[in-house]
Amino acid sequence: MRNRVGNDREAGFTLLELLVVIAILGLLIGMVAPAALRQLGSAKASIGRQSIERIGGMLDIYKLDVGSYPTTDEGLEALVSKPTEAAGWNGPYIKGGKVPLDPWNHAYVYRYPSNRTDHEYDLCSPGPSARNGSDDGMICNP
Repeated sequence: MRNRVGNDREAGFTLLELLVVIAILGLLIGMVAPAALRQLGSAKASIGRQSIERIGGMLDIYKLDVGSYPTTDEGLEALVSKPTEAAGWNGPYIKGGKVPLDPWNHAYVYRYPSNRTDHEYDLCSPGPSARNGSDDGMICNP
C-alpha cells in the first residue's frame, strides 16, 4: 500500500476553483433568465388573445340566441347566468359557472356598444400593467 500523506492537498477543490465555477454559473443565469422571462410574458399575451377570441365566440352564440350582445351593465356575467330581459337565452355559455380571468388574474373589460369604430363590442384584457382608466397595454378583440 502506498503512502498518501503528500497527496492531501489534491483531495478537494480550492476556494479559487469554487469561485470560478460560481462566477460562470452566475453569468449563464444572467444571460438565460431575461430571455426566459420575455418568453413567459409573450406566452401570456398569446393566451390572452386566444381567450378573448374564445369568449368572443361565446358572445356571438349569445347574440344568435338572444338577438343582441349583452349590455355593458349585464357584462360577461350574462354568459353565465340569465339576464332578466334575455328572451331566448340558452346558456350557460361558459363552463364552470364563472367568468374567467385573464392570464394576469384581472377581469376582462367588456363594453357594448363599442367605443372603437368598426367593432360591435369591446372585449379587452387589461394586460400585465392593469392601470385603471388607461388603455395602455390592453389586449382587445380584433
